[in-house]
Amino acid sequence: MAEQADNVGLFLSPSDHLHTMSKPLFSLDRVNEGVYRVMDGQAQHVGNLKRIGGLWKFKAVGYTEEGALIPGGGPLTEQHNLTFESPDVEAVSARLTPSPGAGGSGTIQA
Repeated sequence: MAEQADNVGLFLSPSDHLHTMSKPLFSLDRVNEGVYRVMDGQAQHVGNLKRIGGLWKFKAVGYTEEGALIPGGGPLTEQHNLTFESPDVEAVSARLTPSPGAGGSGTIQA
């Protein structure tokens, strides 16, 4: 795992990339001490990780074709409200990545 001041990303070696090619990768961009923006492997905003009541909750988002935000929407709607102990990019990626054959286009849609 590589870490920068305000951006935490999951970086893979070439051999890892071959093994996980069909899985989306996620990164966490710190907004403030209680919020991280969750970005998919195509740098699309797919949700937020928010500290609520001592836990970190994933809040899915999607966008209309006009760019309007859809809270709870988007490609990760099914994972909306998942909880995490910390904003750990590896744990977040593991739980948000669909299992093989689960469907999902990996693109943001309404």
